[in-house]
Amino acid sequence: MTADNITLPLLPLKSGVVLPGMVFTMALESEEARAAAEAAGSVGGRLLLVPHIEGRYATVGVVSEIVEQGGLPGGLPAVVVRGDARATIGTGVPGTGRALWVEAEPVGETPSAAPVVAELAREYRAVLENILLSRGAGRMAAQLREVTDPGQLADLSGYSPDLTLVQKVQVLETLDVEQRLRLVLGWARDTLADLALRERIKTDVEQGMERTQREFLLRRQLEAIRKELGELGSGPEGEEPDDYRSKVAERDLPEHVRTALLREVDKLERTSEQSPEGGWIRTWLDTVLELPWGVESDDRLDVAEAARILDADHDGLSDVKERIIEHLAVRKLQAERGLVSLDGRGAGAILALVGPPGVGKTSLGESVGRALGRKFVRVALGGVRDEAEIRGHRRTYVGAQPGRLVRALREAGTMNPVVLLDEVDKLGADFRGDPSSALLEVLDPAQNHTFRDHYLEVDLDLSKVMFIATANIIDTIPGPLLDRMEVIRLDGYTEVEKVAIARHHLLARQAGRAALHPDEVEVTDEALRTIVGDYTREAGVRSLERELGRLLRKVATKLAAGEASAPVRVDADDVRAWLGRPRFFFEVADRTSVPGVVTGLAVTGAGGDVLFVEATAADGPEGLTLTGQLGDVMKESAEIALSYVRSHAAQLGIDPAVFKGKRFHVHVPAGAVPKDGPSAGVTITTALVSLLRAVPVRSVVGMTGEVTLAGRVLPIGGVRQKVLAAHRAGLTEVVLPMRNGPDLEDVPEEVRSAMRFHLAVDIGEVLGPALGEVSGPAAGPTAPPELGDEVPAAA
Repeated sequence: MTADNITLPLLPLKSGVVLPGMVFTMALESEEARAAAEAAGSVGGRLLLVPHIEGRYATVGVVSEIVEQGGLPGGLPAVVVRGDARATIGTGVPGTGRALWVEAEPVGETPSAAPVVAELAREYRAVLENILLSRGAGRMAAQLREVTDPGQLADLSGYSPDLTLVQKVQVLETLDVEQRLRLVLGWARDTLADLALRERIKTDVEQGMERTQREFLLRRQLEAIRKELGELGSGPEGEEPDDYRSKVAERDLPEHVRTALLREVDKLERTSEQSPEGGWIRTWLDTVLELPWGVESDDRLDVAEAARILDADHDGLSDVKERIIEHLAVRKLQAERGLVSLDGRGAGAILALVGPPGVGKTSLGESVGRALGRKFVRVALGGVRDEAEIRGHRRTYVGAQPGRLVRALREAGTMNPVVLLDEVDKLGADFRGDPSSALLEVLDPAQNHTFRDHYLEVDLDLSKVMFIATANIIDTIPGPLLDRMEVIRLDGYTEVEKVAIARHHLLARQAGRAALHPDEVEVTDEALRTIVGDYTREAGVRSLERELGRLLRKVATKLAAGEASAPVRVDADDVRAWLGRPRFFFEVADRTSVPGVVTGLAVTGAGGDVLFVEATAADGPEGLTLTGQLGDVMKESAEIALSYVRSHAAQLGIDPAVFKGKRFHVHVPAGAVPKDGPSAGVTITTALVSLLRAVPVRSVVGMTGEVTLAGRVLPIGGVRQKVLAAHRAGLTEVVLPMRNGPDLEDVPEEVRSAMRFHLAVDIGEVLGPALGEVSGPAAGPTAPPELGDEVPAAA
């Protein structure tokens, strides 16, 4: 042991840290603590206090003096010790009694005159004073000024409740005064910042509560003043029960609606101001009162004027125009003769406009509203998958609101608007419900006079609404829903109709978008026909409008650049210079110039279209290969066609031996487009016969029809769309099943007069006109055969 070292009993501290200058009362709970106190002796004895935190002893302890000995109220012995100086702990040495004696080397602190130490001490004292003052310890802050030694000032951190035991041990083990001051100063700054944040939050909360209480009192006073002045209900809020009672009394409401409103007003009176249910009730009352109960538009009963408006807005579409005029005529007779419905239901209508994109289904709904003199509202249903979009949400849900139909009536402001249910064929269904099933009640004339929205929970009369649904195809519309609608098909426009639409509607609209005056550009009818035939191939007119827009923008560019002068005339020969090379060609002659290729007719979501069926044969295992993404029904049609040709080879002029060792391949371009349906049966049969007889099919002929194993040709659907597609593709002859003859009346007169139709009962009457042989009965445009006409079977 060196001369500077001292030997002292060691007392471990497990629940606290003593720093030099601190006075600390310590209960002697453990045997180890009592042994150390006994070894130190009576008052004035010394011992070494060493923190034992988290399983380890500190490397530095505090030489402490026993100031007082005694017992706690519970009888537990205790001592009061005062820390004198730091000492580094050495090795254990033998000693008296049961205590642990260790060798320690005192660490003296020399006063530092460095300016940085003095500056740190001043800053630390200031931070500590702010902390103490913020906690209401002003007297302790004043006593803090009496501590002048920087080391002692830093050791005062042992009293801080904001430091952990580990932090206090770190202060004890930091022997350099400057480093110790920097350490405790950083912690003190964090504590002061935390206290400032808490104080700011507390102040904000208190101010917010005071503001809320002040506003509550002011509102109560304002309410009392308004009540005394007799002005209750005239304020901007209008949220008191008496306000709603006056609104209910002023409105002409159905009795069941009035009863429901008054019941909710009574509930609002019993609801506390602080209850969120009060806001929900007010929202419901506002929603119900916003509906146009008893408000109806007067129908325009002038049939001639309504017909003029429909004709001015749309060219063609005679079927739907006729149906609207019929509805208006019935309403006129009812008004003139004083007839009313016996059951009190309105005379609404439920129509479904089915047709390819771009034929004017959506715009037609707005035109119908104008013709009838009613408000028009569009409800987009494409992609809707939640039943609540139709019926509304239950009031129990947060953010609940009525369904789209209720919102449509609120937007229209009348109870008898024209409501367009757009894209009804694109409704979805998932775990949230089936919107198409919710529409069953809406579109059923026997039920929609008592339609009940989940949010309103009162009966709503929709029987006076004219519903117009639009769809591209009806295959995806559920049967029960389709059964409730009157289907009107819009199968597309002829070339003449497209030219008229472009002349009367599209040119003026696109000229306005291109900032052109009507007298600055002139597009001839021949140019319009060229654009229709060479740059578009569609049932509607959307692509035509885009091409016209492109043409007029190029004209506007020339005029703006000074490269042309108004008026600019665009003729048929100029179209290529403005729009570039044609995008569509009459390719039927090229495609059908070899045996085994036949032009068929089909119906797609975009309208009618032509498709080519190609057949070939090669050596290999006997059978049939089908390609082109064909569906099951179309595959079966191909199997039937091959079986018929094989079994009737002799009658068809085919050597039966040609089938031996041959594998047939039938392909339907384009391969990326899925195809299905039975109407390609006659086309596949003709392709096989053409291949085996090495006779190409006439390029002007298109065909459609289902074939049986006996060779009978069965009727198909979509005749009008298919014939229009054949006309657009440049075909002049079409082979149809005999029983589809009456459907030719739906084909426009100009198309029927330009084409020849061959009506077939069996496959022999298909092969005649297709292969250039003696044809079967032909139907002209004016006298289509009646349903059930029979033609003698071919060989």
